[in-house]
Amino acid sequence: MKLEIRNLTKTFGGVRAIDDVSLDFPSGSLSAVIGPNGAGKSTFFNLISGAFPADTGQVLLDGDDVVRLSKTARMQRGIGRAFQVASCFPTMTVAENLTAAVTAHVGQWGNLSRRFPPPGVRERAGEVMELIGLSHVANVEAAILSHGDQKLLDIAIALALEPKVLLLDEPTAGMGPEERWRMIERVRGLWEQRKLTLIFIEHDMDIVFRIASTIRVLCYGRLLAEGTPEEIRNNQSVIDAYLGTEAHAE
Repeated sequence: MKLEIRNLTKTFGGVRAIDDVSLDFPSGSLSAVIGPNGAGKSTFFNLISGAFPADTGQVLLDGDDVVRLSKTARMQRGIGRAFQVASCFPTMTVAENLTAAVTAHVGQWGNLSRRFPPPGVRERAGEVMELIGLSHVANVEAAILSHGDQKLLDIAIALALEPKVLLLDEPTAGMGPEERWRMIERVRGLWEQRKLTLIFIEHDMDIVFRIASTIRVLCYGRLLAEGTPEEIRNNQSVIDAYLGTEAHAE
């Protein structure tokens, strides 16, 4: 699914957190959004997903403007999101979290409290667990999962909603070096298998330059630059505003 952003603007108390941003994310693309703290990255995701209403602009999914739709309606149209801090039911097991997500997705809210879910729900939850690599912890409560597995569960819950566009907000945040790379390889494998339009926010430039085909740089709410990893690495404006000369030399 193609995602197009047109002249998107959001103001908080006189400060333009997102200032007239226009971007195209082709169907099936893998893109990164980077920038210094306070650049507007998470606000940008909030505007796409519907968590915040935009002041002006458009969010187009395959040409249809969804900017006035609710967050739930946008999820139904195909926008999924996983958060920097995992969002799941801590006292429920991995399987129960995913069963609840699938049940809600198929419109069976009234069955959430029932012992037996609607037909096909457990099977779908199992497929998502297998895809994301969580089958071995299916019966473990979310609260006692490792940090990395909690992040994977958050992504799995987003996948249970069958998104066409998936937004990942710092999927490797708080992880050690080895765990970060395991996570990002899982993300890349997911993108390859599902043919998603995948956009992620990330501060680890090694990861960004390794897997993103296109990088967008936000700074003070505006689009500073976009291009291939090589173009961004050598963009003087990006070096000055974010990467720094040391990172550029590396």
